[in-house]
Amino acid sequence: MFPTADFGRSGIRCIDTHAHVFTRDLPLADLRRYTPDCDALPWDYLALLDAHGLSRGVLVQPSFLGTDNRYLMQVLGEHPERLRGVAVVDPLIDETQLRDMARAGVTGMRLNLFGLSNPALTRQPWRGLLERVNALDWHVEVHAQAERLPAILPALLDAGCRIVVDHFGRPAAVNDMTPLLRYADTGRVWVKLSAPYRNWADDGSGHAAALQAARELLNVFGAERLMWGSDWPHTEHKDRTCYAATLAWLAEWFTEWLDDPVLLRRVLADTPCVFFKFQ
Repeated sequence: MFPTADFGRSGIRCIDTHAHVFTRDLPLADLRRYTPDCDALPWDYLALLDAHGLSRGVLVQPSFLGTDNRYLMQVLGEHPERLRGVAVVDPLIDETQLRDMARAGVTGMRLNLFGLSNPALTRQPWRGLLERVNALDWHVEVHAQAERLPAILPALLDAGCRIVVDHFGRPAAVNDMTPLLRYADTGRVWVKLSAPYRNWADDGSGHAAALQAARELLNVFGAERLMWGSDWPHTEHKDRTCYAATLAWLAEWFTEWLDDPVLLRRVLADTPCVFFKFQ
């Protein structure tokens, strides 16, 4: 069995840093790339954590709900010991709403830029929002194609933000991690090892590319700036994977390049525990 169960028995609190919860009857954003055809319920997610030896999870606001974070905040409020959240917010959001989110367990803001143009992060109102995000000690989570990162990350770094890059940095070419790797030396960029199926095909070449990408990220960023996420419920890809499969990939990466329980503990527990403010 993969070490999450062993870690759980030993009291180490392994954390899944990327999942989504929603119901089909929630109000959907007018501008969206996907309409859900199923529910992703919080108790089903918590049952998966329990079944696989993980203690805690981070819920990321799905793009199709836009900036309506009410359901996310409701779920966080019902499970304050086990869950944290990453919200999607309008740059004109008021201070009271931001602080309400922080009290509910939100620890970051997501920029999901697929299908959207790059925001003017160096100008108002975005610059003011980033200042308020920093004051709350939140991070900024970026989901964008790899080739767009050089137009996005420098502005966030200049604003003093801590950055989390989703899904291996969404490389444009099979083995081209360069747009992301160039930011490792900043010390303020973390990467989620999550959703390889969003980047690479199911065939042998895609499998090898995912292993190579994980190896490069470990070598350049170090285990202390990597985190793992399941991407449950794998929207648009649930026919290709499941929760157990996401841990199987992690097990293979572990065997391939992280055959050290101390390093694995950093990825699964130590780093995300501090980053997402679990006690």
